[in-house]
Amino acid sequence: MLLAGLFIMSSVISVRAQETNFDQDSNFDQISVPGELGLEKGDSYSNYYKARVVEIIGSGKNLDPSDPSFDQYRQEVLVTFLDGPEKGSSRTVSYDIKSSDPNERLEVGEKVYVVKVFDGISTSYYVPDRYRLDTIYWLAGIFFLIVIAAARFKGFGALLGLVFSFFVIIKFILPRILAGDNPLLVCLVGALAIAIVSIYIAHGFKARTTLAVISTVIIIGFTTALDYFVVHFTKLFGIGSEEAVYAQFGGAGIINLRGLLLGGIIIGVLGVLDDITTAQAAVVDELRLANPSLSFKELYRRGTSVGREHIVSLINTLVLAYVGASFPLVLLFRQSEQPISFVLNSHLVAEEIVRSLIGSTALIMAVPLTTALSAYIFSRYKSWGR
Repeated sequence: MLLAGLFIMSSVISVRAQETNFDQDSNFDQISVPGELGLEKGDSYSNYYKARVVEIIGSGKNLDPSDPSFDQYRQEVLVTFLDGPEKGSSRTVSYDIKSSDPNERLEVGEKVYVVKVFDGISTSYYVPDRYRLDTIYWLAGIFFLIVIAAARFKGFGALLGLVFSFFVIIKFILPRILAGDNPLLVCLVGALAIAIVSIYIAHGFKARTTLAVISTVIIIGFTTALDYFVVHFTKLFGIGSEEAVYAQFGGAGIINLRGLLLGGIIIGVLGVLDDITTAQAAVVDELRLANPSLSFKELYRRGTSVGREHIVSLINTLVLAYVGASFPLVLLFRQSEQPISFVLNSHLVAEEIVRSLIGSTALIMAVPLTTALSAYIFSRYKSWGR
């Protein structure tokens, strides 16, 4: 019922992005992905299939006569298709290596993806990348088993909450943004749905959980306001990553990149925020249960003492996570001769700084808010939640 209400609210407050018509060259036709992975468009398409490398036919430098500086390694390999209409058949395809690491070269027995491209006149095949999902599935299975073994029923609830979060992102947030709705409002509604439902699923319907949910919702509202004003005052427009710019040309029409940046910050903060609020509410609740005579002042003081230790470690974790995610970019700027002030001022780095600072600010605010709310409720209503 709650989720349905949020979805209805999103349809009311969603704001359509301004639609812009482009004059397209008649010779240009965007390639789409038919079958399992996409839809056809005109006479051109691309299909993706799994295959196995059965023979390395040859390898060498892929030189571009028009650009003497272009020097890329290419392999010609024989693959056998593992699915699709050509399953069981073999074909020679090319694979362009994207780095100088010799370990990136394909070997016999490896699984790969093969793309079949038809441009309206001819058909070509090539290998865009290795197939890694088998290993990822095993890793995910091990992760699930460890979570359940360590946390038992609560671990199972946490996994259900994770599944719900992905469901909201994949089935609601992404489709609504691609449909042209305002990314900030869509992410805000999605974040509220994830916060409310996932926390209850993972931690159960308890008094401390309700206080954590209330605190999380309040902090999400605060983060949204801070997010909006900071991004606008710093004149950031969401063009700090190539992926965001490429999203403009993905066939979904114009996407509000600034709104995408704002919404992404909210979702990123939510990933750590529920950890703070649930932990602080639990700390105050346990203090209350251990000594029911503790006053609001004592509950707040002791709860905040624990919260400070938690927040210090989480801020460091959050900043390092952002740096780690953009580490190649950091390395690239370190190699350049640009002044450090210019680097920090650039869209690429400024967006990451803003993400980190807004996220850290939200986490800091969550500690006193959740602690004060929990201490007040548990000191005033001493029997609630027992």
